[in-house]
Amino acid sequence: MAGEDRAKGAPAGASGIARPPRYRLDQPKDPRRRLLPDYDPEAFGRFSERIARFLGTGRFIVWMTLVIIVWVLWNIFAPSDWQFDQYPFIFLTLMLSLQASYAAPLILLAQNRQDDRDRVTHEQDRKQNERSIADTEYLTREIASLRMGLGEVATRDWIRDELEDLVKDLDDRRALFPAESDEDR
Repeated sequence: MAGEDRAKGAPAGASGIARPPRYRLDQPKDPRRRLLPDYDPEAFGRFSERIARFLGTGRFIVWMTLVIIVWVLWNIFAPSDWQFDQYPFIFLTLMLSLQASYAAPLILLAQNRQDDRDRVTHEQDRKQNERSIADTEYLTREIASLRMGLGEVATRDWIRDELEDLVKDLDDRRALFPAESDEDR
């Protein structure tokens, strides 16, 4: 019996009684049923940003104004049987309150997402600025060392001046000692 339990995957204890199967730690568990529906937070965030962008446009204000005007005119001038919201317009107030109660959190969620993106962008900009400053300091040190090195290097103008001075000295020697210069040849 113990051999049969092992073959089925349920290890037997020392007494030969089958123990419940152990879950493998190197594999994920099967997903459990949840009471709340599962949703993608990124998709919900993108949806909230689209709504927040629309709520912040003139088009939304125009459409909302038109709906309210039609609502009020319908409930004032339509026949009594067709009116669904009498003069104090309680249902209109309820609808506007409901819309505001959903719009405010969606706008805040969109702002939080934008703040997160801005924070990441500012951090990347700060790191890029630090790299640029470090590169600039490095190049400044390199240019300074090149200038110091060039102070010790013979330039074309300096060599030309030195050669002209030597030629002038030779010409002066020839003028002073013409016979010696002919014998050297």
